[in-house]
Amino acid sequence: MSIIKNDFEKMNITKIKKSKNNKKLTVITAYDALFAKLFKNIADMILVGDSLNMSFAGKPDTLSATLDQMIYHTNAVCNGASDAFVIMDMPFGTYNNKKEALENAVKVYAQTKAAAIKVEGGKDRAEIIEYLTKNSIAVMGHIGLMPQYVRSEGGYKVRGKTKEDKEKLIKDALAVEKAGAFAIVIEGTMSDVAKEISQAVKIPTIGIGAGKDTDGQVLVWSDMLGFFEEFKPKFVRHYLDGAALVKEAVGKYRNDVQDSTFPAKEEEY
Repeated sequence: MSIIKNDFEKMNITKIKKSKNNKKLTVITAYDALFAKLFKNIADMILVGDSLNMSFAGKPDTLSATLDQMIYHTNAVCNGASDAFVIMDMPFGTYNNKKEALENAVKVYAQTKAAAIKVEGGKDRAEIIEYLTKNSIAVMGHIGLMPQYVRSEGGYKVRGKTKEDKEKLIKDALAVEKAGAFAIVIEGTMSDVAKEISQAVKIPTIGIGAGKDTDGQVLVWSDMLGFFEEFKPKFVRHYLDGAALVKEAVGKYRNDVQDSTFPAKEEEY
């Protein structure tokens, strides 16, 4: 019998951990109050991802996102979804050492209502994650393909293709779990490897491009709703043709303005 109901209920750390092997967790990104309000009673968790640097700000990668930017957008999301479990991505360069990581995480907690932060890295970040969790900061880990490592790794590369990489990823996951993380995102990883990782740890794993055998899934909202037109990643499913619908609606608006059918009499004061 499932511990957690399949319909929506407000999440907390305890419920998230108990979802392991009981309920698939649904996670979606949001960057503003409007969309956060739409998602708040559907998604188990809302991630204010540094992906906003690409989908919202039009940058080529996530690396130039700043802490102040992330705090600004996290506040907007929390305002729109006050009951949601909101996680904020710690941007590149804000957790290079334990002291810096704690100072910046405390700033996030002090200035937003985020329930947790997310940091990228495995065994190499375990000491930092442990320091944060021992100082009352809830941390979600992130292993596999890590966007903040894109330049040092030489691009976005699918992980787990070799036995050596699989073993490294499992060690990364175990190190992050031992450090006190409450969940781990597994991105861009071979599905059979993501399954093994999920079986190796006792905390929930959230997949993105990591197959169906993780404990939940996360997608960037603009990908999932079909607003990002440049390309469609293999792991994305479009649940809406958002770009076409918006263009069609704006085109109708333009036509109504040009032929003076908008505003109509009933839309005037």
